Amino acid sequence: MAQAMDLSGRRIVVTGGGGFVGRAVCRVLAERGCRDVHAPRRSEYDLTSEEAVDRMYGDLCPEVVIHLAAEVGGIGANMAEPGVFFRANMAMALHLIEHGRRAGVAKFVQVGTSCAYPKLAAVPFREEDLWEGYPEETNAAYAMAKKAALVMLGAYRRQYGLASAYVLPANLYGPHDNFDKERSHVIPALIRKCVKARASGAETIAGWGTGRASREFLYVDDAAEGIVRAAEVLEDPMPVNLGTGEEITIAELAGLIARLTGFGGKVRWDRSKPDGQARRRLDVSRATELLGWRGEVSLEEGLRRTIEWFESEG
Repeated sequence: MAQAMDLSGRRIVVTGGGGFVGRAVCRVLAERGCRDVHAPRRSEYDLTSEEAVDRMYGDLCPEVVIHLAAEVGGIGANMAEPGVFFRANMAMALHLIEHGRRAGVAKFVQVGTSCAYPKLAAVPFREEDLWEGYPEETNAAYAMAKKAALVMLGAYRRQYGLASAYVLPANLYGPHDNFDKERSHVIPALIRKCVKARASGAETIAGWGTGRASREFLYVDDAAEGIVRAAEVLEDPMPVNLGTGEEITIAELAGLIARLTGFGGKVRWDRSKPDGQARRRLDVSRATELLGWRGEVSLEEGLRRTIEWFESEG
């Protein structure tokens, strides 16, 4: 295992630090003793703008950048706005990495996505299979922008010596997730539907697709620990999966969420809607070997915490 960088004395910028994953990462950094952490807001710095990124580096002078800011959404949003998802994510990575190089940052951490794996990748997904095919079409634009950042970091490591890390989390969930009706991912969408249906006395909720597709889910606090660990120990941008190594079908997930929310009705699956990739489960042995990390929070416990947070928010 590589010698760990002591982050406690470093000036750190966490893009997206006020968001879902960013809050958890900033909390982990604070637990590490980091006191010079900055989370730039979109209202101050539009990271899709090169001028704004250049200004951010000039104002904040980071030594370490953990890039979490992203344009994200579920299958419906990705299908409706693929150009937005590609442009925004590609522009942010392009400008942040280039201007990070110019500013002489000591480490750049990029968070990728497990949906970047080929549509027909063998399960479990191994990092060396990342380039064996094209991603599933419904989220390919987003996925390819994230994969392009990996290529850029590799090129900048070879040409400029820029130290970096690249992690590929499983589907994330937890408190502070996006519960927006149009742009949420599957867990917040199902929690929202079940809680609302229970409150209204509805007997059914709608689910996308057949329910037979499977996904792997990682609790946000576990992901944050893995991201910070990558910032500490990795120097080269080899992809590293972050996950639990366990998968669940969407139908099973819906049943679990219904039970935990107290919704006693049924899910009516809308087969006119896409399932997305048929299966998604990660080989997480590289994370264990290189980072000494593994996911700790079980899916049921993580869902309980997420549901409690959502209901407390009203």
